[in-house]
Amino acid sequence: MGSGRSLRELPKAHLHLHFTGAMRHATLLDLAERDGIRLPDQLVTEWPPELSAADEKGWFRFQRLYDVARSVLRTEADIRRLVLEAAEDDVADGSGWLEIQVDPSGYAAKFDGITAFTDLVLDAVASASARTGLDMAVVIAANRIRHPLDARTLARLATQYVGRGVVGFGLSNDERRGSTADFAGAFRIAERAGLRLVPHGGELLGPEHVRACLDSLHAHRLGHGVRSAEDPELLDRIVASGVALEVCPVSNVALGVYSDLTSVPLPELMAAGALIALGADDPLLFGSRLGAQYATMRAAHELTDDQLATLARSSVLASRADEATRTGLLAEIDAWSARMPA
Repeated sequence: MGSGRSLRELPKAHLHLHFTGAMRHATLLDLAERDGIRLPDQLVTEWPPELSAADEKGWFRFQRLYDVARSVLRTEADIRRLVLEAAEDDVADGSGWLEIQVDPSGYAAKFDGITAFTDLVLDAVASASARTGLDMAVVIAANRIRHPLDARTLARLATQYVGRGVVGFGLSNDERRGSTADFAGAFRIAERAGLRLVPHGGELLGPEHVRACLDSLHAHRLGHGVRSAEDPELLDRIVASGVALEVCPVSNVALGVYSDLTSVPLPELMAAGALIALGADDPLLFGSRLGAQYATMRAAHELTDDQLATLARSSVLASRADEATRTGLLAEIDAWSARMPA
């Protein structure tokens, strides 16, 4: 088992964090009380909620809670508070780079459209970065339960912010819905602009959907991608092509993809040489932030400090951080590894 170096002091990058899901639970309760919003018990007395997305009804319950949480974000100050607190929480967990993922269309009605909302988020990110010292960027993500033409609109939006804080384009929500190939046009737009292509795949569906993301969307990273472990030939392809996997162990178990943390096939993915970035996904609903992903995997799989450092390095290498940030974080990880254990 690992020697017990502090995981909070292990520098790392965070590449899989959804906007609404990054909200602190205390902030959700505070904003709901302010506006007289009655939250379901699962977000109050029964938090974190028991979730399973093994069937469509389970995913619907998960999505309903997510939509309720989004509804408390009503003012510019709310958006700025969420982003700042997310940055503070990441810094506390040792993160040196954060890519936060957002679908502007989910907020457009309240914030004067997708462009105005994107401007607000990017300004909030810049302010939070300046206050906390955390380098941050944004991934704009389309929703696969909406029409593929909406995804093209968001891809064009994302291209307008290349070099201005947007580094990637994603595709989220229930991967069992719709046809992934239908979103290829949106991803071509993003690809031509040089954005990192980061669709969700390989969590609720298995290897066949990972292939669809690679073949149709030309994914550079896979949101989750953990079920690639079920197909050695596919996993070899992923490793050879340098596609990174954004593995979110706690949410995998919460949604019923795996029965427990020891069943998450992280050791198999690491042994194959996959580039892996552990992520928190939606801490608001799963009750677990970035540091806890490392801690739970250390405990569940008896990972050594060297293995944990390898995961941290992979997260940095898979990121869109600039060269100076990457070099600095990798040096800090090496220093963590060289430090005498407590």
